Amino acid sequence: MPRKPNYEFERRERDRLKAVKNAEKAAEKAKAKEEARERAAVERGDAPPKDEPTGT
Repeated sequence: MPRKPNYEFERRERDRLKAVKNAEKAAEKAKAKEEARERAAVERGDAPPKDEPTGT
């Protein structure tokens, strides 16, 4: 006799995997936004880049 399907578990597992994927995507987007902000500040001359020492 076959097992009864556990639809609730399968749905929770899909939702969990979707949440992990969305969190990774949001982290990448935040990182890209921060890098773009830093590049824009360097181009405007507002702040020195992080890689170069400030001279003190």
